[in-house]
Amino acid sequence: MRITQSGRDLPVVERGEQITIYVDEQPIEAYLGETIAAAMIAAGIRQFRHTKKNGDPRGIYCGMGVCYECLVNVDGTHNVRACMTPVADGMKVDTRSEITLLPEE
Repeated sequence: MRITQSGRDLPVVERGEQITIYVDEQPIEAYLGETIAAAMIAAGIRQFRHTKKNGDPRGIYCGMGVCYECLVNVDGTHNVRACMTPVADGMKVDTRSEITLLPEE
């Protein structure tokens, strides 16, 4: 859930323009300036990919582009780090396609 208003203990919330991205063909709300991972988590999407070996679900872990657990396919580009990639209006994110970066999984 996004913080939508400021309060006594919260700073003023300034958002970019509201846009729509599509995650596995489903539209979700996003704001310019936030990452794909932030938009997905705010929409309640916690599984970003599955391991190749066992099909184990993976989600955001480090949030700073080091661990590669948040890999998704974006507009046909494979193995994109959702935690480091800003959203764009109409962006198509696919979490269902196979990610092939880590062979030991």
